[in-house]
Amino acid sequence: MEKRTEQTQKDLIRIVLFGPESTGKTSLAKALAKHYKTKWVPEFARDYLQNKYDESGLICETKDITPIAEGQLKIENKTAKDANNLLFCDTNALQTLVYTEAYYDNYENERLNELVCRLHYDYYFLTYYDTPWEKDDLRDKPNEREAMFNRFHQKLILHNQPFSILKGDESERLSKATQIIDQLF
Repeated sequence: MEKRTEQTQKDLIRIVLFGPESTGKTSLAKALAKHYKTKWVPEFARDYLQNKYDESGLICETKDITPIAEGQLKIENKTAKDANNLLFCDTNALQTLVYTEAYYDNYENERLNELVCRLHYDYYFLTYYDTPWEKDDLRDKPNEREAMFNRFHQKLILHNQPFSILKGDESERLSKATQIIDQLF
């Protein structure tokens, strides 16, 4: 059976919250969805990997990359059915690619690369690391926030994606993001 590599609800404007761990992506996705009276897509990897950690004490392995990428697309498509013009994505395949490259040198995943190339997003908000780092079972790079931010930044440039960097507290980020969205869309 062929795996689907497409997004449903093509008429939606898709905006990705993109950046290193613990930089406020989820909070901002929720706040933007509330502001625009639409839906946001949670990060599939968070629940997937938390369940894995709870069951085995292990975190992400290369065999998890494809299920994470495909799971993210699946919940994005499910959530898109109920969205209202805008869809805010807490992550996407490009974010998974950045983490894959950071953790697994020289590992290639054809399915992930296919998703990165085929899926379309209208805009990215790159979240800066000026928020407090919050420890949990999965986060493990509190001292590499700047380096990870630079990886995310370079990936957006390499893939020629439209983006803005969001800094400041949650209200400052929400204000700047809504100004940009209102101007662009």
